[in-house]
Amino acid sequence: MLLPLLMSIALVSQASAGPQPVPTMQVLPLPQSQAAVEWDGKEISRYYFGADNRRTFLYPLIGPSGKSHTRMGHPRDPNSHSHHNSLWISHHDVNGVGFWNDSTKGRIVHKRVSRFEDTDAEALIEVENTWVDEANNKLLEETRAMRFLPQKNGEWLLVIDLLLAPGAAAKEGVTFGKTPFGITGVRMAKTIGVHDGGGRILNSEGGVNEAGVFWKQAKWVDYSGPLTKTESGGVTLFDHPMNPSYPSHFHVRDDGWMGACLSYEAPRSLAVGDKLKLRYGYWVHGGLQDKTSIDEQFAAFTKIGDVPPKSK
Repeated sequence: MLLPLLMSIALVSQASAGPQPVPTMQVLPLPQSQAAVEWDGKEISRYYFGADNRRTFLYPLIGPSGKSHTRMGHPRDPNSHSHHNSLWISHHDVNGVGFWNDSTKGRIVHKRVSRFEDTDAEALIEVENTWVDEANNKLLEETRAMRFLPQKNGEWLLVIDLLLAPGAAAKEGVTFGKTPFGITGVRMAKTIGVHDGGGRILNSEGGVNEAGVFWKQAKWVDYSGPLTKTESGGVTLFDHPMNPSYPSHFHVRDDGWMGACLSYEAPRSLAVGDKLKLRYGYWVHGGLQDKTSIDEQFAAFTKIGDVPPKSK
């Protein structure tokens, strides 16, 4: 009698709670290893984690205009730059293995989805990945949390938290080699590019376009430009003060891409048993924002707390 009674109490409790409201932000799992992020029923981004990909990535990043601020691949060199997957995480040299280009040996392999969370305040995708070489040796274990936070007027902030640890095959730890390629990159829409469109690059130190920002240290870099004949927008890539490379060198080109460098000046090592925590922000905004407005967004980004606990 006890089990039926407990079940009845649980059912009554659920019924008394009534229908639950539809959250503002939702993650919608989809076929073919994809997950869409919706804001009030409209998709703003999608995470791709299928086994056919050499790395996982996010595409599109849709801003206030309804257009994506990013694209897949270089507009004038799609073959050698096929690894420019909108917004991605990878690195050119992990224990001598390349993960950056599609022609290199390394792959970032999806292991599992830890959780999807839907609330009015944010949508959350948390996953686990393994970085493997061509023999499937596990060099790096990664936990990635992607948080999508809505703002006013169709703008939103993506916060990516990375937790990296040496994999089973990295018996003496992991070294991220000296390189400007990695650990995060963004390929902008063609019309936003300085070279191919009417875009503008601006960094936290006041540098403008490639000549003023290329391989320079900064707290953030903004890449903005036209999206339609009447609307413009962009993405600001925020470094975070907790990152060991802060303020990062940024690899940014007039041809429409930008990235924050983890090991530009020297190799960076991670011992067995240690973990590397990193956080980056991506502000998807309308218009050509000025330095004051972006500084305000950066200050708010640095005050964001830890990833929320799992819902019950």
